[in-house]
Amino acid sequence: MKPPAPPPPVSKPYFFYGHRKPSQNRPTVRGGLFSNRQTLNPKKLGRPTEEPFDLQKWDPDHKANQIPLHVKDPSERFFILAKNLSPIARYIVDAFRNHKYWTPELVADLNRLRRVTPKLVSEVLKFPDVDPRLSSKFFNWAGGFSAIESKQKGYRHDFACYNAFAYFLNRANHFRAADQVPELMHMQGKPPTEKQFEILIRMHADAKRGLRVHYVYEKMKKFGVKPRVFLYNRIMDALVKTNHVDLAMSVYNDFKADGLVEENMTYMILCKGLCKAGQMDEVFSLLDKMRKNLSKPDVFAYTAMIKVLISEDNLDGCLMVWEEMLKDRVDPDVMAYTTLVMALCKGNHVDKGYKLFKEMKERNYLIDRAVYGTLIEAYVVDERVGLACGLLKDLLESGYRADLAIYNSLIKGLCTAKKVDRAYKLFHMTVREDLQPDFDTVNPILVSYAESKRLKVFYEFLEQMQKLGLFSTEYLVKFFSGLVERVDGVVVALEVFEYLKMQKYITFPVYNILMEALYKSGEEKKALALFNELNELGMVLDSLTYSIAILCFVEVGDVKEACVWYNRMVEISSLPSLAAYSSLVKGLSKMGELDAAMLLIRDCLANVESGPLEFKYTLTIIHVCKSNDATKVIQVVNEMVEQSCPPNAITCAAIIYGMCKHGTMEEARKVFSIMKDSKYLSEADVIVYDEMLGDHMKKTTAGLLLSGIRFFGLESNLKAKGCSVLSS
Repeated sequence: MKPPAPPPPVSKPYFFYGHRKPSQNRPTVRGGLFSNRQTLNPKKLGRPTEEPFDLQKWDPDHKANQIPLHVKDPSERFFILAKNLSPIARYIVDAFRNHKYWTPELVADLNRLRRVTPKLVSEVLKFPDVDPRLSSKFFNWAGGFSAIESKQKGYRHDFACYNAFAYFLNRANHFRAADQVPELMHMQGKPPTEKQFEILIRMHADAKRGLRVHYVYEKMKKFGVKPRVFLYNRIMDALVKTNHVDLAMSVYNDFKADGLVEENMTYMILCKGLCKAGQMDEVFSLLDKMRKNLSKPDVFAYTAMIKVLISEDNLDGCLMVWEEMLKDRVDPDVMAYTTLVMALCKGNHVDKGYKLFKEMKERNYLIDRAVYGTLIEAYVVDERVGLACGLLKDLLESGYRADLAIYNSLIKGLCTAKKVDRAYKLFHMTVREDLQPDFDTVNPILVSYAESKRLKVFYEFLEQMQKLGLFSTEYLVKFFSGLVERVDGVVVALEVFEYLKMQKYITFPVYNILMEALYKSGEEKKALALFNELNELGMVLDSLTYSIAILCFVEVGDVKEACVWYNRMVEISSLPSLAAYSSLVKGLSKMGELDAAMLLIRDCLANVESGPLEFKYTLTIIHVCKSNDATKVIQVVNEMVEQSCPPNAITCAAIIYGMCKHGTMEEARKVFSIMKDSKYLSEADVIVYDEMLGDHMKKTTAGLLLSGIRFFGLESNLKAKGCSVLSS
């Protein structure tokens, strides 16, 4: 007979999955992941019913495994972060999440725990997804320093709690409050040690807050804590990196006063700081001390100093440190040579760089391709293309492939030296080596062909580019944009334009480039000829084309035609440029069409986000004219001068318009008289504007008279009598 089977083991539920037996220090807590509270997503907290995990079937590229943490909903994010906490710590942070504020209800939930340990306080403070105000209140509550104190007896924060509190404050960007943690420790009977100050120094150093590092260091001295050599080095390094070399040297003096012995790191931190400040005499003095007390600097130390001096563009200091290294009989390595050669080439000392380059060749060092590229570029800038080509040959013989930047630099140098045929050969080398030439490769060749008037070769080169798949309309637009900026470039650009136009290579943006260039060079009529040509071709014009045409029409004195094209732009819901607006308003003002000018100003300010300052002051002047006081108008004019917006024709037109509409002619003449005395207007200008004032006053009076006649219904009677006012 078989013995009876043993009874199944009784499962003992515990805090995480169920209730447990209460005790004096354990309250009754039932159910749930955290407590018996209702969670936001109760369905997600159940036991998983899916199949066991199989590593061989796991796909790292699956979308479910790539959801970033910040995309998840808040509750899911919270559970993911909290799963590594202990059960009671999860209970506390869950209470923070539910209450969100420090309230008596939250304190009551915390008091259910009866007691928390310093380890638990540290764990809660390290949790990242908690309101900083709640964590601070919790820290004070646990230590019994809150308005609503905890019921714990004999609890005291340990060093881990204070350290976690300092980290938490810095993480919440309350680093000034973190600096007060040592005072808090001292007040609570826990004198701070070097470790607490080291934490603060490390946090400030990582955030590059050099002055806060020095502040914490001064606080260390007040508490009588003496740093070790390591911490002294850290303090001085943080001060040097934040450009506080004087403070670093004062800390070094304290270092010596404490009787500490320098390490190699100590000397190098100070040397790099003094190199950054350009104090080379002090650098060599420290190097002498280093040789006497420890050993001479190695090649890595010298290279580090050279890099610091290069970052400060102190090439003379670099050469001084290099000579000092040679005096110490320290052989420079490849990195030291490369660093200095590239710095000398970029600092227009290519001959000195080439001398060091030859030393590298004599020592049989493996020279990086970047060194060749830097030397070649420097020689091209120095207009010594022959030496640059010699370096390219040396580069190829050394087994390297030249990159596209080297070829681009050489092609540009050869074209500048009027050796475009050799540049053309280099272009073919880039094609053979599958380097994918870009615009910087072909543009110097195109410019050279254009300036030498070899237009047929220019066209053949474009055809060849098209066969190679390198040609694009964007390249052609960039070519013309750069060509018109050169000396006599507009003339050359027009010649190329006319030739390519016959070959059907010209695109619409090129017209805009040439029109703008002709306008800037004072050739408005030629620009308008191109504009008329565009109209004849029936192309759809853009706002830039219209704007340039308006500028040109105003400059040639055809303001009415400019207004016609402005109205055409309004019809197609397009806006001119600010320059076109200003030019058209000035043209209308000089013609005496003040109503149209003021209307155009209002349209500009209504349609453009930030209109011209002179337009804004125009409306201000019209508003001030309502007071019929010349003094107030002059105050606005003086303010314009202070804002670097001197009065011009638009300003005078606004004065005439405002005074004729709201004031009197006498006040307007007073304004012009004061402006003449202030040298804002000449005598001739005053005469012109006085005539304009009279003419506009007549127009304004006639307009008011006509409005009154129409208002009283007398228009038909006067028309029967043939009144000249109505006929006009």
